[in-house]
Amino acid sequence: MSNRQALSVAIVACNEAENIRRTLASVTWADEIVLVDSGSTDGTLEIAQEYNAVIFHEPWRGYGPGVNSALDHCTNPWILNLDADEVVSPALAAAIRSTLASEPEYGGYTVPRLNLIFGRWMRHGGLYPDRKLRLFRKDFARCEENTEPHATPKTAGRTGQVGGDLLHYQYPTLALYKEHMRRYADASVPLMLRRGKTSPNPLAYFTNTVLNPLFTFIYNYVFRLGFLDGREGLQFHVHHSIYIRWKYLAAHIAANT
Repeated sequence: MSNRQALSVAIVACNEAENIRRTLASVTWADEIVLVDSGSTDGTLEIAQEYNAVIFHEPWRGYGPGVNSALDHCTNPWILNLDADEVVSPALAAAIRSTLASEPEYGGYTVPRLNLIFGRWMRHGGLYPDRKLRLFRKDFARCEENTEPHATPKTAGRTGQVGGDLLHYQYPTLALYKEHMRRYADASVPLMLRRGKTSPNPLAYFTNTVLNPLFTFIYNYVFRLGFLDGREGLQFHVHHSIYIRWKYLAAHIAANT
């Protein structure tokens, strides 16, 4: 008798027609695809229907609650959680299927994520292997709610690792990256205020808005070899440091108004 574990794919989406076809095409071998949609108007739902996804319509309540809802709607014992701009490579698909061919050793597995940024696959500067907990038993992991804009399921249990890259078509252009970072900076403010990440102390303000971004750039671009990713690596790490400054500035303004 086969001990193969059935797998559901859980996706949260809204207006992802540019991305979601390649995502769904990469997991047609899964037993079920669950899509929680928060109001798409661009053809996302029609594409999902082509791939026989089970679609649930829900208002947007934040990324963490959305992911948890998708997990809850899954009917199989194992879940592969994907963003709508992520693609399961053939090597990763083979590794997942091999892991689930019998009773897995762990309740969850991290996968290496390879990020496409400004047209370049980033392999340095702390951007790879960028392991994320994405494959897990249904009762094993949850997203924290009311946390960072792009929450990742977390667990207190022991996890294993699977090989093969999860391809993340993250930021095709610098303009799109800037737009996302502005939104993420604003969305991070409530979390930073709750965690006491702001202070009226001038030294703390200088540290958060100047030294922290500067040291982050030096650490990732120099010591973690981000410069090996060429011009795109320089662009990314400069603007990532600017994003860190935006977050603290936004939180500081909110705390003092």
